[in-house]
Amino acid sequence: MQSLWMLVASFLFSIMGVCVKLASVDYSTAEIVAYRGAIGMLMIAMLVRVQGGTLRTGMPRHHLVRGGVGVISLWLWFYALGKLPLAMAVTLNYMSPIWIAAILLTSAWWRKQRGLTWQPIAAILMGFVGVVLLLRPSIHNDQIMGGVLALISGMLAAWAYMQVRQMGLLGEPEYRVVFYFSLTCAVAGLMGTLIGKSVYAAAGEVTWHHLDSRGIMLLLAIGVTAASAQMAMTRAYRLGNTLVTANLQYVGIVFSSVWDVLIWKVSLAWLSWVGIAVILCSGLIATFYNAKTNRKSIPGDAISSE
Repeated sequence: MQSLWMLVASFLFSIMGVCVKLASVDYSTAEIVAYRGAIGMLMIAMLVRVQGGTLRTGMPRHHLVRGGVGVISLWLWFYALGKLPLAMAVTLNYMSPIWIAAILLTSAWWRKQRGLTWQPIAAILMGFVGVVLLLRPSIHNDQIMGGVLALISGMLAAWAYMQVRQMGLLGEPEYRVVFYFSLTCAVAGLMGTLIGKSVYAAAGEVTWHHLDSRGIMLLLAIGVTAASAQMAMTRAYRLGNTLVTANLQYVGIVFSSVWDVLIWKVSLAWLSWVGIAVILCSGLIATFYNAKTNRKSIPGDAISSE
């Protein structure tokens, strides 16, 4: 039953995606990243204060690397959300289990390990077939860049998840990982906005937009849903069955597809829906392989998400 927290996390992440897509019309990606990080950081800080924890860490280098990779992944995904249909962007970003399987397979080949199974190869091949089916029938010329960036975002997210798992196994609590990632987002978003201001000021473009009531509500919703979803996901991975929890993450694609139909009246081609189904199946295979590999290597499970 604890794994069902992933349903809550997936639903909240889908709402975050909707808000990011709506906010991207009026705010730059750097601004959205900055506000998302600042609000999440404040939420975690208040939670730590209430529960009597501490934010002191002995792993500054690990947090810096994880934060850097994670914020680039988040930045690319937020940009893609503004350019692609919501379900398409979420599906491409949720390919991280497939990329993790690819990383584990490459590592096994590099170490010349025996007993390699068919699951990772099947997952990787199915994943790429699903991407082709998803993108080719429906993507437009102005969406190609968004599709590529969403794909890269999923690859970087896989790397970030493995870093988070390593920190968890070394004893770093999840709330610190979430806090310092949010802090990195806030700093990176602020720096990106300031750099953009110096670059585009001559062209007369606005890089830090005025906050109206609609913008405040959207940005606040992004920060709150992102931080809440992270906490729900962390609880699911800590207390629930790892395999069930990881598979329930893909329900987020269904939620995003529903939002696409209800809000943007998006009608994907039938081959695109086949592509989503293929990616879902490949993700399930990759999850089984990843869980099996983790059980053989090191006990314990801890994964967080952007």
